[in-house]
This record gives sequence, C-alpha cells and structure tokens, in this order.
Amino acid sequence: MEKKKRGFAAMDPVKQRAIASMGGKRAHELGRGHEFTKEEALVAGKKGGIASGKSRAAKAKG
Repeated sequence: MEKKKRGFAAMDPVKQRAIASMGGKRAHELGRGHEFTKEEALVAGKKGGIASGKSRAAKAKG
C-alpha cells in the first residue's frame, strides 16, 4: 500500500520551491542565513564523502 503524501510534500514542486525561496530570503534578511565560503564548502564536501563511503562499506559487508 502506497503512503499518501501530506502537507508540504503533497504540494506542486514549483509551489514548494517558491515557498522555500521566500524562507531562505527571509533568513538572510534577519541575518540568520549562512553562505559557505569556498573553504567551508570543501570541508563539508569531504565530510559528506567520508560519511557516505562508510555507509557503503557497511552495506557491502552485511
């Protein structure tokens, strides 16, 4: 049986993007938004790669 989407997930993708965009713009207006520097993005990308590599290795073993 397929689970029925509700709320935000049930909305049209275009409408979802519009709402998310408004939220992001508002966060920046309030000074709560974050923009990655090149160095921060590099570190975050490495962490994500390491985490997904561990996950893949665990799945391969089990």
